[in-house]
Amino acid sequence: MKFSSAFKFGALCVVGCLLSLNSALANSYEQIKKDGVIRIATEGVYSPFSFHNEKDELMGYDVEIARAVAKKLGVKPKFIEASWDAMLAAFDAGKADVVFNQVSITDERKKKYDYSVPYMASYSAIVVHKDNNDIKSFADLKGKKDADSATSNWAKVAVKYGAEHVVTDSFAKSMELLISRRVDAVVRDNIVFYDFIKERPNAPVKIAASLDEKDYTAAAVKKDNAELAEQISNALNELSKEGKLEAISKSYFGKDVSK
Repeated sequence: MKFSSAFKFGALCVVGCLLSLNSALANSYEQIKKDGVIRIATEGVYSPFSFHNEKDELMGYDVEIARAVAKKLGVKPKFIEASWDAMLAAFDAGKADVVFNQVSITDERKKKYDYSVPYMASYSAIVVHKDNNDIKSFADLKGKKDADSATSNWAKVAVKYGAEHVVTDSFAKSMELLISRRVDAVVRDNIVFYDFIKERPNAPVKIAASLDEKDYTAAAVKKDNAELAEQISNALNELSKEGKLEAISKSYFGKDVSK
């Protein structure tokens, strides 16, 4: 896929603006408690996990969990929003203390980040155009075009099965390409697809196949911030025992996806 010059310029501006801010390291747990604020990186355009409602209020599954964790820590949440790649670039540059944005736990990411305990479990699924009967399993992705962001773990799953990775900047853009038949498939977790189909029941798409292996989502912090990861984990464990994670989950998906 080829993007317009305007799109490329806009994307570069987002990254450039974020990284042009004064450089700073991610705050330690001690500093966060002292300041009374935790800076949380999230996309803000990734429904139902992090998005703006009709009143332009930031909400979503990950956002609500992040707010609940901040409350447990006794600090105020400050959300820093950007598209996926720009968001991670800003986080890497120290503009945020933690990421709550469907960051999957992978061996590769473990080299760079520390994680809290998981707050969501899902599995890989393939969505295709409703008229596509060629893809019935992950093996059928070989030679097909899959749309996703540049660093998405789901894109790596598709490529593993032989798909060609077409880079987009959001799930919404990926689905637009699928609906217009410019790509053959979109591989993502089953929950995102169910939410999309729920919101757009007439969209000409269907789930073609899924995998049994689970993918776990957690909060990501810098490698030198282990105490913060531990405190966030403690907060998540308390929220789970209190039934808060289940309640947030059911409010967005109708079932508990937090375990």
